[in-house]
Amino acid sequence: MHISEIKYGDLQKLKEKARIETNAKQRDRYRVVALALEGWQTKAIMTKLDRSKNFVQRWCYFYRDGGIEAIAPKRQSGRPTKLPRKKEPELIKRIQDGPTDSDGGVCVLRGRDIRRILEREFGVKYSLFGVYDLMHRLGLSCLKPRPKHRKNDPEKMQQWLEQAPFLSKKSEQKTPKRKLRSGSRTKCE
Repeated sequence: MHISEIKYGDLQKLKEKARIETNAKQRDRYRVVALALEGWQTKAIMTKLDRSKNFVQRWCYFYRDGGIEAIAPKRQSGRPTKLPRKKEPELIKRIQDGPTDSDGGVCVLRGRDIRRILEREFGVKYSLFGVYDLMHRLGLSCLKPRPKHRKNDPEKMQQWLEQAPFLSKKSEQKTPKRKLRSGSRTKCE
């Protein structure tokens, strides 16, 4: 394999990039090309860097065809989400609005309820762990204060508190101290 510098000074740039690179795989890409530019053979580079023939040749050919920019790291997109990004605001609004009659009479939406909503209303299947991960990514917390039941009536609660009987005279009196069993080392008053 014989490759030469595309631009004058590429060898020095590659050595400098390899010296400061923290990602080992990317550093080896720079080193492979730098060694090839110095005239090393494929087998010698493979042995020195403990990389495969495919790795060595692939990155040398990338440099040959596109220069240093061709071997520079690129942002990887990753796997697309199951729920399209444009439907995320709709899901957030649905969760923030709280449970509806179609949710089976629950007071609070839990992970399994949101999983069911995603499947029924949005047409996507998530695992329970996936639901919690999605909620975290959307900035929604699964921790909430104590829920208020849909049948809760604040007026009736206040009325009960006003009409509740006071404590009986018995419970207002101080309770006598408990006597200790015989054989105890401490004295009881």
